[in-house]
Amino acid sequence: MSQGDKDEDQHNQRKAGNRNVERTLASAGAGWEHVVHVNSYHVGGLPPEVNDVMVRLFRHYMPNHAPIWTQVGVAALGLPTMRIEIRFTAIVP
Repeated sequence: MSQGDKDEDQHNQRKAGNRNVERTLASAGAGWEHVVHVNSYHVGGLPPEVNDVMVRLFRHYMPNHAPIWTQVGVAALGLPTMRIEIRFTAIVP
């Protein structure tokens, strides 16, 4: 897999993850505005491109606030094809 393919795959995984979070939040009667903390785990470290994509996605989904965000570079995740894992914490009023 070329670097461009890897980058596109990671971007697609991030977008799919955010859509999943949106559905989960909605099922709890919450929205992106209730997210207060994000942990993201990235296979292969944290090159600037990874940060740039994450920031763009967060600004898209959370334009009016910036939750606490912790990024961690990891050697591997649960499955060999996984490139990113994101954990969101929301407080529902």
